[in-house]
Amino acid sequence: MSTTAPSESAPLTVAAVVEILRQAAPPELAESWDSNQLICGDPADVVHTVLLAVDPLPAVIDEAISTGVEMVITHHPLFLRGTDHVSATTAKGRSVHRLIRAGIALANAHTTWDCAAGGNADALAAAVGLTSTTVLSPSSADPSLGIGRVGHLPQPMTLRALAERVATALPDSAPGLLVGGDPEAEVSFVAVSGGSGDSLLDAARQARADVFLTADLRHHPATDHLADGRPYLLCGTHWATEWLGLDALAARLEAGAAQRGRTLTTRVSTVVTDPWTLRLSTGS
Repeated sequence: MSTTAPSESAPLTVAAVVEILRQAAPPELAESWDSNQLICGDPADVVHTVLLAVDPLPAVIDEAISTGVEMVITHHPLFLRGTDHVSATTAKGRSVHRLIRAGIALANAHTTWDCAAGGNADALAAAVGLTSTTVLSPSSADPSLGIGRVGHLPQPMTLRALAERVATALPDSAPGLLVGGDPEAEVSFVAVSGGSGDSLLDAARQARADVFLTADLRHHPATDHLADGRPYLLCGTHWATEWLGLDALAARLEAGAAQRGRTLTTRVSTVVTDPWTLRLSTGS
């Protein structure tokens, strides 16, 4: 009895791509408050090309429609807190209508990809050059995985030099990178976590990190933290610190398709979806 390899004439479906996505970013790693799902689209529809982005914002929908992809996978969900309507009276409702009219499915992987092996946390750690990394905040589902990473720099350097390395590694956006701490202090052990990092300040200190790289740090948590000493703080933007994980997710999706004998083309959006478009120095 012979078997026949799957034919390229039978491409992947939306459901199959979602299954590959869940294998890369397992649902059990999701935080209890989070949403990681197929947001809109017919599971039976065919998918040849996927666009990956951080945010399902109108500019990303524009890109998806103009480039002719059949599916968009974003890091952030469209409706994190839920909704009771998707009428085209709001930006999010209009996005749903535009996607459906164009025959484009939308799915996301949020904290599942933050926690996953090879996901956002590992991508950010790799961009900084950390070695011998461990998990900063372990998942209850699998303590070997979780939010954030902590690891060693190849050699000690000043906080200023590390900040310059991070600024080069991150994609550019108007706010740039903020530094909290003595720029000339020597550092070697670094914690990282893409996206909002206020809730992990204590974890970074308990890990005895010299520096914590994250985003969205608010005034009072940051100043109170720095008053007690290390870890020093590097604050990038939410979009920039999580965009680094998209290439890795694209590679996982393509590899998953190949294992099924299929070809999936991925595109990583370069649309900057930080809310800020201009930074001006203040004072005289």
